[in-house]
Amino acid sequence: MTTKHVGLYPGTFDPITKGHIDIITRGCRVLDKLVIAVAKNDRKGPLFNTQERVDMVLHDTAPLREQGHEIEVLPFDNLLVHFAREVGASVIIRGLRAVSDFEYEFQMTGMNARLDAEIETVFLMASEKQQFISSRFVKEIGYLGGDIASFVSPETKIKLEKKFKLMRDKKI
Repeated sequence: MTTKHVGLYPGTFDPITKGHIDIITRGCRVLDKLVIAVAKNDRKGPLFNTQERVDMVLHDTAPLREQGHEIEVLPFDNLLVHFAREVGASVIIRGLRAVSDFEYEFQMTGMNARLDAEIETVFLMASEKQQFISSRFVKEIGYLGGDIASFVSPETKIKLEKKFKLMRDKKI
């Protein structure tokens, strides 16, 4: 009997970017199943509500699912290691863009290992073309009228533009 390797890729995905898709694609190459965990995390003040973010991730990962990759997208609002156990994941996938990401990720990995030593964390370096993309920068560039088409999918770009228009109209 072969063991199924299930991985968990957590994030806020506010919004999902081409950098996220890069990590998801590469995670699918090394795992039998990838669960994408969309954090509710209202403390971060997300632009999109949880269901909107889940829907965007589902849309942007549809081509991978159509290629036969087993991907599940679920919201979560508990400890990551608890959620990993709930979905049967033995691996947490984390993307690294730069050295500055490493310090935070290193601390999180240490804490998660103390909470559950059976769950491994695997780091995937962002592809050279995607290293500078962050949801925060995409939102800032888009809100200020910059072109974000190379950072997000066409559907996500439309959703962002609608949000920004609402924000500007309300002077938020």
